[in-house]
Amino acid sequence: MNSRRKFMTMSVAAAAAVTLLPVTEAAAKGQKYPSNIIYTDKDPGVWAKKAGSHLPQVELQNGKVVIQTLHPMTQEHYIVRHTLVDQDGNVIGAKTFSNTDEKAISRFDLPAGSKGKTFYATSFCNKHDFWVNKVQL
Repeated sequence: MNSRRKFMTMSVAAAAAVTLLPVTEAAAKGQKYPSNIIYTDKDPGVWAKKAGSHLPQVELQNGKVVIQTLHPMTQEHYIVRHTLVDQDGNVIGAKTFSNTDEKAISRFDLPAGSKGKTFYATSFCNKHDFWVNKVQL
């Protein structure tokens, strides 16, 4: 079971890295994300009815970025991972969840000098794909 979980974790991390490179380039050029590959509040694609429970919610609390996905965590359907990426494509933090976790909540330190900059919070669901919320902190 552990090797399967490690494989899934590494696969999700690799997919996020590969996906975010063209995304940050597109965002820098003012382009939107590819439809039905990356989902957002403005473009939920085929998952339009799922945005409320899959789009990562972001708050700044005492110098920490708190990401929460309002999604049930069950054996069959759960949030696999959160990632926080800055406007330059640097990964600030990532947290992988298990289907036994009670909630999908992660906390990351906000790097010095980051106030007012753009960040991308991601949430990956094992059934409803990769969601991104662009936020300015």
